[in-house]
Amino acid sequence: MSSDHEQQRSRLSGEHTEQPSDEPWTDLELALPHNRSPTGIVSFVERVLVELTHEDVGAEFVSTNLAGVKRTQFIGVEDAGQRFQKRYFDDRLGWDETIVSRRTVRNELVNRLSRLSLDRIDEPPNAEPDTFRVMSLHQF
Repeated sequence: MSSDHEQQRSRLSGEHTEQPSDEPWTDLELALPHNRSPTGIVSFVERVLVELTHEDVGAEFVSTNLAGVKRTQFIGVEDAGQRFQKRYFDDRLGWDETIVSRRTVRNELVNRLSRLSLDRIDEPPNAEPDTFRVMSLHQF
């Protein structure tokens, strides 16, 4: 009986590792502009914070405009989930890193994902949309 249980458990863990796309954070992506409600954005950001706290993942917001690419990344730095590393990249200035609170990450993500891309009105119609996604840390 216990060998049946062990076989089932090893089969399930094998299935889990063979299908990395089944990770709960793989669908945490968003392009701006979008049609989510303010409540939907808050719910989305809360899911992101949970994954940043409990998984080996980071979140990245990428904005492309005439001045170049700007990236903002957030990575959890403690198990309690109250402090995050914020990494900011600007084509002209390079990288900057700082430690921020969970509240700061939450507020920044809600604000960024809630705003319309008004600063991109002068962009050509085929310009890349601003994007946000959660990804494995090894992809950073």
